[in-house]
Amino acid sequence: MPILFTPEDLLQYLYKETSPAKTRAIEDALHSDWALREKLEVLITSSESLGTTLESPRAVAVQNVLNYARETAVAESL
Repeated sequence: MPILFTPEDLLQYLYKETSPAKTRAIEDALHSDWALREKLEVLITSSESLGTTLESPRAVAVQNVLNYARETAVAESL
């Protein structure tokens, strides 16, 4: 019977927080279980995207704020 690993187990493995025995068990399971490998890949991709920072807002967002400010300023001046 295969050992079932939770997403929490995979996260601990990803961040190297598992015991040596659990690390070996997860690595053995990764060799034979493609679904587990896919889950790990999703976690890896997600963790990599968490590290990406948004350095500036999209131009559309800035334009929306400026348009709202103009509309509000005109309405208040009347």
